[in-house]
Amino acid sequence: MAGSGHGAGGPPPSSPHYRYLDLLFALLGAAAFLADLVADLWVASSYMQAGHCLWGGLVLALLGLSSLAMQFFSWAWYQTDDIEQDLPSGRCLTVVHLLQLGYLYRCLRMLRVGWRVCRAETAPQQERGYAVFLSHDISMLRLFETFLESTPQLTLALAIVLHTNKVELFQGLGICTAFLCVAWSLLDYHQSLRCFLLDKHELGPLSSTIYFLWNFLLIGPRVLAVALFATLFPCYIGLHFLGIWAAMLLWVWLQGTDFMEGPRWEWLYRATVAVILYFCWFNVAAGQTRQRSAIYHGFILVDSVLLAGSWLWYNAPLRERSYLLPVLLAALVCSVLGLLLRITYYKWLHPTLQTRRQASYDEVDTAEGLAGFRAGPAPAPVNRRMYQLSQNHLVSLQAGRNWGNGVLDDMSL
Repeated sequence: MAGSGHGAGGPPPSSPHYRYLDLLFALLGAAAFLADLVADLWVASSYMQAGHCLWGGLVLALLGLSSLAMQFFSWAWYQTDDIEQDLPSGRCLTVVHLLQLGYLYRCLRMLRVGWRVCRAETAPQQERGYAVFLSHDISMLRLFETFLESTPQLTLALAIVLHTNKVELFQGLGICTAFLCVAWSLLDYHQSLRCFLLDKHELGPLSSTIYFLWNFLLIGPRVLAVALFATLFPCYIGLHFLGIWAAMLLWVWLQGTDFMEGPRWEWLYRATVAVILYFCWFNVAAGQTRQRSAIYHGFILVDSVLLAGSWLWYNAPLRERSYLLPVLLAALVCSVLGLLLRITYYKWLHPTLQTRRQASYDEVDTAEGLAGFRAGPAPAPVNRRMYQLSQNHLVSLQAGRNWGNGVLDDMSL
């Protein structure tokens, strides 16, 4: 699948607007990335100065792994995309990514192009499309960074607090902020998917709030369960992760993903998605996904209950950590509430697209009551990676059937 260009089926999607608000979010995202990097280095050094070299080493290892993955993805996309403007030579790009500066370089390009588009009263469609193109790649890289670094570090921080049975102010604030950042990253990714829809189907304040909340409420209990098990069996949590990750990797492979150019890069993408699936749901295949979603959530729920149950079994009665019993009950309530909000979102707020299978392409039905992808007469740069994911999430591919917005019809995210 090409990273750019236009497919054979129907008119190409036109570019949505790029506003000053988008530019502001891009600037805040770059600043947040730098602040997070400084905070990670400070936390790692604090652990090492306190004599906890293992904890500090784990923080740095997660930081390094995440950075390497982001650089690989960024570099690979530069090699396959054919619309990049004013790029330095391939050797310079390679050096930039070897120095772990590829993501920041993309952010700087995004800010420069976005500023130029916002200042122009009537920016050409090509220019607007290129600005959105860049923002989509940054959104995807930010999502990868969130689940390769931030979420594992959040789990580690929570496990350390549970192990020491005390929490410093900076730890509490860091944990709460990390939970919010993880949910926000998912919301930003979903907003990028909705960007390809017509204006009336873009993510509004109510749907954004509900989407943010149900991700926050479902990820929190999962992270808590993993952290509890890590405090009980620190030597086995790695085996648990590898086992679940391998199962998820196999599952992603069986769904036949086609996100990257070439099989080697595709396996990197599948491995990254398997890490995301260790913590939360991520749809990678088109069509009706109700069964896949139900299987996944049932599996993760059973796994989380077993992890938390193991901790309770070995720590009963809870004399020193009596506060954890209401915390676990609250986590259970959060899980139920998160599922209810998820159902609410897909019942009333999720856009519905319907396609009819043709000989060579999928035709998007944009009849009244159904959402439609943007289309325009003049081709604009389109981020095919994100566009393909958007179709996977928002389009129903079964012929001859009208799908409702309900979770029982097509829970695609």
